[in-house]
Amino acid sequence: MKIIKTRELIESSLGELPLAGRISLQQQGEKLDRVTNGQWVVDELAKVVRTHEKGVAYIIDSVRIPEQVNTIRLAFPPVTHVHLTANDDELRRRYNERARRENDPVPYDVAKENITEKSVGRLEEIADIVIDTGRCTEEDVFVRATSRMSLYKHDSGFVDVLVGGQFGSEGKGQIVNYLAREYDVVVRVGGPNAGHTVPEAGGTSYIYHLIPSGARTHDADYVLGPGMVILVKKLLEEIADCKLDYHHLSIDPRVMTISPEDIKAEEGLFQRIGSTKQGVGAATARRITDRGKDSVVMAGKVPELLPYIRPTYEVVFDALSANKRILIEGTQGTGLSLYHGQYPYVTSRDTTVSGCLSEVGIAPNRVRRVIMVCRTYPIRVESPPGGTSGSLSREIDWGIVSQRSGIPRKQLEESEHTSTTHRKRRVGEFDWKLLRQAAFLNGPTDIALTFTDYLSDKNASAIRFEQLQNSTIEFIEEVERVAGAPVSLIATGKGDRHVIDRRAW
Repeated sequence: MKIIKTRELIESSLGELPLAGRISLQQQGEKLDRVTNGQWVVDELAKVVRTHEKGVAYIIDSVRIPEQVNTIRLAFPPVTHVHLTANDDELRRRYNERARRENDPVPYDVAKENITEKSVGRLEEIADIVIDTGRCTEEDVFVRATSRMSLYKHDSGFVDVLVGGQFGSEGKGQIVNYLAREYDVVVRVGGPNAGHTVPEAGGTSYIYHLIPSGARTHDADYVLGPGMVILVKKLLEEIADCKLDYHHLSIDPRVMTISPEDIKAEEGLFQRIGSTKQGVGAATARRITDRGKDSVVMAGKVPELLPYIRPTYEVVFDALSANKRILIEGTQGTGLSLYHGQYPYVTSRDTTVSGCLSEVGIAPNRVRRVIMVCRTYPIRVESPPGGTSGSLSREIDWGIVSQRSGIPRKQLEESEHTSTTHRKRRVGEFDWKLLRQAAFLNGPTDIALTFTDYLSDKNASAIRFEQLQNSTIEFIEEVERVAGAPVSLIATGKGDRHVIDRRAW
């Protein structure tokens, strides 16, 4: 990693001779902060980055105000903010030792009185990790910081699987997008009846229906496995939106395509079970019943898709042979599994880990981690007039969630609609029995708990686990007991900065 000193950036911004002394540096840094609101660090850093080849990582030593941190996060994701602290006696000892070494005449107490220096402690509130260096050796600090950045890789050439533990809409897209940068290959299963919403810069978001989540922003290879069912027109639109070429997208030739007749055939399902009417179930059934007929059109027979066609087996085999990391992105939720869900109010496939592995074509012994995503208040789609879309163990209304969380009801209801059909969602109390069943079916090594801001809007400001409300921490501990797996990822909102990462891998 290349170390960038902000002292060097200050001098670079002046374009003059180096500044003499700590006080001059402090004054010039504060002037730049006032004029640019902390933007100067990014501007000068960008000049440095342009001179280095791709793949170089940087340590910025150091930042002084939150605005500097925020602008760096926006410009150069991903960023890990490490806040180092120590008690006053230890800081004084280190300062005096360095002052003697560098012949710095400014006493510690004078340097500390600087207004910016006095406020550095508030950076602890927004840091990804806070390390009391007075209680650590240098090696301890190194180990803790690099572990937080996931720089230790204990294995290579593995497969991780992410699935939903309830009835879909658990926030899988956000978690996949957060994790995607750590993987070389991301594989999608399912069909366009599931939409994964991923927050993007500037407060916008993108809904992925067929392409793996995060493809617009993360540099990886993306794969549509042979068990998928696709709408060709929709897929081509997403390929264009994600700007994917055939070097980065592989579509298995055995992916099933949906015909207009498939969509029409599902009209009755909407009334009976609240189906999304995307034709996925009809196409899946026809794949079986019409074997050998020309009416079955696989992706390998679609001219527009030919540049992307490559067997998933080859992609996976080559990736594992090269010790690459693979993430399988499951869709919908365990409670909607065709075999294990609340029949008949289920989808047309098995949504468990086993089902996902089958659709991709990967053996169970290749799996390293299983991440099961659950939300604090499970949802089901709004029932059609005169019908139902399945029950919740204890249904409540959004007013109760609003009262408990402090989030306005209108805000909740406006955000809670399905990604594919834009229908409103019903909500229920957390289903502990379903959690136990889903954990049994999927065998998760980790739980990702989302929508913790629905437990309390105060959680939305939490950067670290200990900043969560006590009642939320107690809730998490009970989830761990029932699921028999640690809650390793906690979403307190919808963006990457709203994910508390407690993983040990």
